[in-house]
Amino acid sequence: MSDKHLSTQFDAELSGISTRVLEMGGLVESQVAQAVRALLQFSAEIATQVLHDEARVNQMEIEIDRDLSGIIARRQPTARDLRLLIAVSKSIANLERVGDEAARIARTVQRLIDTGVSSRLRLPVGDLGFEAELATAQLRKALDAFARLDPVRALEVLKQDDQIDQEFDGLLRKLITYMMEDPRTISASIDLIFVAKSIERVGDHAKNIAETIIYIVKGTDVRHTSMAAVERAIQ
Repeated sequence: MSDKHLSTQFDAELSGISTRVLEMGGLVESQVAQAVRALLQFSAEIATQVLHDEARVNQMEIEIDRDLSGIIARRQPTARDLRLLIAVSKSIANLERVGDEAARIARTVQRLIDTGVSSRLRLPVGDLGFEAELATAQLRKALDAFARLDPVRALEVLKQDDQIDQEFDGLLRKLITYMMEDPRTISASIDLIFVAKSIERVGDHAKNIAETIIYIVKGTDVRHTSMAAVERAIQ
């Protein structure tokens, strides 16, 4: 078999893997949006669907990881191709964790409904929706950067990560105020703090994927480095 044919096969396998990663990313992005929608609407039905999708996300991670191992064993890739395969493995692990956070939010919704918390109780659930929009937008940008292997787009994700952190801090302060003013909100507010933290983690996983893209393209590990160093790395 010619080297050209082997190369073509390898490229086709990589393309297939990348397509499935993007499919998985689209699913977990939808999971997060649906989980927050379940909270905003106090919908047990939507929460149940999010939990149902969790099994599919987990299965996709297992299947893609298995195929990655097969490609490495058969093709013995080097340099950038090996970086790509390792980075894909890291990316799907981050996507699976995004699905875990969505499922955690969905379980919180179920618990709030089961304990009889009124949807009319004065709590800043709308602010959680805004935080979720920021996080899912970050995830979408990270996936777009992955599809294009675009380090500049990935850098945008890193630069905007602080917005979600700031939104979380603001929500935390607001929920503490609610608890101080109305003790009836304490239990539900604590649940919402965990929801806000789950949403923040979605942004963190998007950031991890963006860092992985820079590693794929530039071969530089930019984790735990300054923004100035990251900018230098992609030049």
